[in-house]
This record gives sequence, structure tokens and C-alpha cells, in this order.
Amino acid sequence: MTKTIDYTKAFQDMFSGKFADMNAVNDLVQDAAEFGAKFNKIALDAAEKNVELSNAWLKDTIGKYGAFTKVQAEPADYAKVAADVAAAQAQAAPEHIAKFAEVAKSAQMATVELVMAAGKEFQADAVKAAKTVVKAA
Repeated sequence: MTKTIDYTKAFQDMFSGKFADMNAVNDLVQDAAEFGAKFNKIALDAAEKNVELSNAWLKDTIGKYGAFTKVQAEPADYAKVAADVAAAQAQAAPEHIAKFAEVAKSAQMATVELVMAAGKEFQADAVKAAKTVVKAA
């Protein structure tokens, strides 16, 4: 039969310093936490802006539907009110959607910048680690 690997022992050895520099591990965890915090801030800022845009669009829509609260003299006038409201909504929709697109574009650019900065930092750390290994050898 095959022998089961003792992962507990392997992890204890790894984190006791036998296989890794604990300062490097701590730095890695700290860098990952900072990256996650920055990424989450981008996502939360975009979500907050989207909520504001949604509220503004809803408020605009409700304002336009106020036309339905007025009594009309002729039944055909109700159709005209409905057509006017629908036309106003159709005209406003592209503007509202463009605002959502700007938020998405801004979040995308911020994310790309964050990832690029993290990549440069990772590259610098890798070069530094390689130099340390070469000096030690």
C-alpha cells in the first residue's frame, strides 16, 4: 500500500524556517493583504458610484411617472402621456448608461494600474531574491 504524506509535518517544517525565510513569508502575506485592500477599495468605490447613479436614475424615472397622476380630459390624452414618458425614458437611458460605463472604465483603469504596480514590485522582489541566492551560493 502507499504511505500517506504527513502534511502536518511538512507545514511545520516549512514554517519553522527549515524551508523558508520567515521574513520573506511575512512580507509576502503583508503584500498580498495590501494588494487585496487596494483592490477591494476600487471595487467598493465603483459599487458606491453605481448605487448613486442607480438612485439618480430611479429618482428621474419616478419624477417622469408623476405625469400619470394627473387626470386627463380624454382617454387619448393618457396614451399621449404614456408616449411622452416612454420617449423621455428612451432619451435619458443612453446618458445614464454612459455614466455607468464611465464608472466601469475608471474601475478597470485603476485595477490595471494596481496590477501593473504589483507586477513591477513582484519583479523587483524576484530580482532582489535572486541576487541574494546568488550571493549565498
